[in-house]
Amino acid sequence: MSLKQKLAVLPDQPGCYLMKDNQGTIIYVGKAKVLKNRVRSYFTGSHDGKTQRLVSEITDFEYIITSSNIEALILEMNLIKKHDPKYNVMLKDDKSYPYLKITSEEQPRLITTRKVKKDGGKYFGPYPNAGAATETKKLLDRLYPLRKCSTIPDRVCLYYHINQCLAPCVNEVNQDENKQMVQEITRFLNQGHEEVKKELTEKMLKASEDLNFERAKELRDQIQHIDMVMQKQKMTINDQVNRDVFAFAYDKGWMCVQVFFIRQGKLIERDVSIFPFYKEPEEDLLTFIGQFYMKKEHIKPSEILLPDNIDSDLLSELLQVKVLQPKRGKKKELLELAHKNAEIALKEKFSLIERDEQRTVKAVENLGKVLQISPPYRIEAFDNSNIQGTDPVSAMVSFLDGKPSKKDYRKYKIKDVEGPDDYASMREVVRRRYFRLLKEGAPLPDLIVIDGGKGQISSAQSIIEDELGLSIPVCGLAKDEKHRTSQLLIGNPPEEVPLKRDSHEFYLLQRIQDEVHRFAISFHRQTRGKSMISSVLDEVPGVGQKRKQQLLKHFGSVKKMKEAGMEEFKKLKIPEKVAEEIIKHLSEK
Repeated sequence: MSLKQKLAVLPDQPGCYLMKDNQGTIIYVGKAKVLKNRVRSYFTGSHDGKTQRLVSEITDFEYIITSSNIEALILEMNLIKKHDPKYNVMLKDDKSYPYLKITSEEQPRLITTRKVKKDGGKYFGPYPNAGAATETKKLLDRLYPLRKCSTIPDRVCLYYHINQCLAPCVNEVNQDENKQMVQEITRFLNQGHEEVKKELTEKMLKASEDLNFERAKELRDQIQHIDMVMQKQKMTINDQVNRDVFAFAYDKGWMCVQVFFIRQGKLIERDVSIFPFYKEPEEDLLTFIGQFYMKKEHIKPSEILLPDNIDSDLLSELLQVKVLQPKRGKKKELLELAHKNAEIALKEKFSLIERDEQRTVKAVENLGKVLQISPPYRIEAFDNSNIQGTDPVSAMVSFLDGKPSKKDYRKYKIKDVEGPDDYASMREVVRRRYFRLLKEGAPLPDLIVIDGGKGQISSAQSIIEDELGLSIPVCGLAKDEKHRTSQLLIGNPPEEVPLKRDSHEFYLLQRIQDEVHRFAISFHRQTRGKSMISSVLDEVPGVGQKRKQQLLKHFGSVKKMKEAGMEEFKKLKIPEKVAEEIIKHLSEK
């Protein structure tokens, strides 16, 4: 059934729709109160640039009817989470907020972490700002000298000398002392800093009366540091209710959402998210808030404040939280302040967004015109790395909409090629990459970039076209004698395509080439380093795979291993005879 025929039979009921590209990949998920009106609106009338870009990629769609708007909202959130559509990606709040954690170890530590686990530790947070968590930790480190090292060393470190650690590495630390400090930190982080400040003030006055001015000065500095860190937590409302305040501003198809976090009546921090939207702004705000609380890091508060014109009943039903839309008073002032911040942030970001678009998506579209192909929104690039044929490897990087998609990067060890044969290596990795994508039914790239000239391009084309029967354009980037990108080649046989050196398209290709070269070189160094250590130690009696890994992790290189004495090996609990064999073998090599 054609798009036109599908549009004609759309139902006038609530539900979700899934837009697909020419490979059947879901690129956008949306919800609608009336599916017929919403889906048809994409294919009629005029749109801004980014919506036109979305529509230009749609070749098919499907929809799911729901019985209510709340069902449509929940379904939309789950579909976005499941399919990760590229045009919804900015709607996801993928930040992981930091917590402060007191570990459950025998000698506990105070650390910052972004993962909450059931490991017996005590967690405090989340802190919407990493700087706030870091500053609070620094303050507590000065007040309470818990151990700092992740593994207990055999000698004291700097923290002991500046009185921020009791040095359990050399001193016997009483467990009651640790327990007391943990209790004090817990009290402080549970809004007890005023009590701590009061106790420190009393100690400072006592030290001053005893003429111990140096100690009094230390205590005064600690009190001032508490004030400096905690003064950022501005009092806003006198009650102790935990609430989140959502406000938004939008312009030119972009939305900015500001979230104010109010804890125990204090504005502790804010969160700013800027993303493109394709529906009504009020509906996208609901989707954003729903996704916001799907993250484990975002604990639902007792109360949420929303601006007018938002379906508060729908959100309250979704989150099972009290939702208010204040008309006056301090809560209304908070909403207005958040809205003002959203307007300012959106205005400041527009120039950066537009510049980024020029460097990424628009550069991709212009590159397609230069190469006379469809816009290559998904680009994959390959590079080989070896030294005179030893430890040959290849690397592949992926760029989506002109930006690195690091989760799609791949590394390859060359398996079937003997010696330094760049063309054969290229054929092997291209075959392995796209045979796998075809087998898995995964999205194929719109353009393949090869780091090299005509020979490398022809090698890749022989696999893509002749062996796999695919019609993916392959271009090559040749370098001059100074190892700079000089030529863009495409076609069969490959021919040079003129491209201005100061264009965004040229800079995009240069970034891709530099990135794949960096990725390949770093993988080759890693592989070569491991193989060097492995090959040297393989001949030593008593050294198996686990012991090799242990030595590699501890020393890091053959050179450091060679320079080490018997005592260093004893620390790893390696038998003396085996250590002697290693030392002897390395000295001979």
